[in-house]
Amino acid sequence: MSTEPEIHTLLEAILFGAGKSMSVDELASLLSLRNFQIAEGLQELKSMMAARKSSALQLTEVTGRWIIEVKPEISPSLPESFKPEIPQRLLPAAALIAYHQPMPQAQLRDMLGPKAYDHVRDLASLGLIDKRRDGLTRRLTTTRRFAEYFGCPEIEYRKVRTWFREEASKLGLTSAQLAASLAPDEQMTISEFTGEDKEIGIDAQAEE
Repeated sequence: MSTEPEIHTLLEAILFGAGKSMSVDELASLLSLRNFQIAEGLQELKSMMAARKSSALQLTEVTGRWIIEVKPEISPSLPESFKPEIPQRLLPAAALIAYHQPMPQAQLRDMLGPKAYDHVRDLASLGLIDKRRDGLTRRLTTTRRFAEYFGCPEIEYRKVRTWFREEASKLGLTSAQLAASLAPDEQMTISEFTGEDKEIGIDAQAEE
């Protein structure tokens, strides 16, 4: 007679198969369990995975979302073809956030238009950015996973910002020009960063 898998086992299977970060709410909905059960299961899974000394994987929480990923000390040894790909449509937003962080989401919307909200959601889901509520907007910063993906030697977001700005300067590009050069649409026009924190009503309504 088969027994029902434990919660931490189901969570490991779901997160591994998903290949992206998921929130406690999403996991609870999938398994028809309460949030506290999922939270306890995640902590148990995290401890169990940490105890597997020879494992290449770890469970990580990024801004309230959980993801199974390759350990950072192993990631640099992987062939480039095995590293996850970021959809090209997200690269302009990623570059702008790295360049201007901590960047108000309202400002990113001014530069990219309404699609900025979708890009922020997708980048956060991939564990590449952190978004924290700040008044009527959110402050966007990069994560360790972001630094690893772009080959930045630093992890702390201020140092990542400095590195990104230096790289753009070498190319003689402003942040908007750099972002536009990464866009899948070569005709994409991106407004320059104004440096003003515009907390407008539409931004507050559109944010999750």
